[in-house]
Amino acid sequence: MTQRTRRAAAAVATVAVIGGGGVAVGAAVAEPQPQASSATTAPPRQADRAGYADIVRQVRPSVVQIQTSEGLGSGVILDDLGNIVTNAHVAGNATTFTVQLADDTKPRSAKLVGTYPAGDIAVIRADDLSGLRPASFGDSKRAQVGDAVLAVGNPLGLSSSVTEGIVSATGRTVSEPASASSSGTVLADAIQTSAPINPGNSGGALVNASGQVIGIPTLAAASSANGGQAQGIGFAIPSNTARDIASQLIRSGHVTSTDRAALGVQVTTVARADGRPAGAGIVAVTGGGPAERAGLRAGDAITAIAGTPTPDASALAEALAGREPGQNVAVTVVRGGQTIIVHVTLGELPGN
Repeated sequence: MTQRTRRAAAAVATVAVIGGGGVAVGAAVAEPQPQASSATTAPPRQADRAGYADIVRQVRPSVVQIQTSEGLGSGVILDDLGNIVTNAHVAGNATTFTVQLADDTKPRSAKLVGTYPAGDIAVIRADDLSGLRPASFGDSKRAQVGDAVLAVGNPLGLSSSVTEGIVSATGRTVSEPASASSSGTVLADAIQTSAPINPGNSGGALVNASGQVIGIPTLAAASSANGGQAQGIGFAIPSNTARDIASQLIRSGHVTSTDRAALGVQVTTVARADGRPAGAGIVAVTGGGPAERAGLRAGDAITAIAGTPTPDASALAEALAGREPGQNVAVTVVRGGQTIIVHVTLGELPGN
């Protein structure tokens, strides 16, 4: 996939979409919400390196290589019906794919079931069901900082490669960049890991010490100094989120329930006279939506959500990603040169 570069919108970190053959520098990583990483009464067991071979033997047959005209990526087998979950940016604009199993040198064809770019999840279906071994999925909510994890995928076209690390953080909010095959998006509740994530790992498996898939590797951090890939900072979509989106795509080809907060506005970044960003300017308001009901209107510039500054459109998207539908939030708005506070009950981000 083509190389694409963009500076970070904030100072925490930059991230890179890890698809097939290219790295894309993206926007900032937001701090996790306090409730995002809670202790569990029965945490996943830890494994020493001597036990990794057993985990890899268990997981490796369930991770496939996916090829499109734009490059290579990875996927995880969901069921014995041939459904495979991957990233939307791996699927790109393709509707047909070539899939290769870890222990089968013969490629097989696959077709698109559905894609949800706003969550960077897609499902494809293999035509040949022989030899498919569905992965075992774990509860990503039980992932804790310090848990041992392995990333299994096809980085740089090297099939069935494995890297090790730990869960570095949970509950991260990460912005993906736009590209020719992806409009970019904001991922909520991402798992941060120190397991190295490289081009081609996208759509693969982040597995715990029990051999359960707890995430879909999607992003890697990029150095703010030179734009190169930073080591030991990668991100994965939680398995619970991936399975929920995938199940909706399998049922209907669309996502109808996103569980993501929305204001019901179209925005663009507005700038001061000196060129610095001055907020997320409302271009249009959805009729009957949360913003319209609260009295927001085109021309308003949103500068904060619940006290969190939103200097540009990306920051607004990140702020909303950390909220839930039904929450009532204070929205700081500049209207006609005056700053006002409007209270809005958030709606749900539409599906596709």
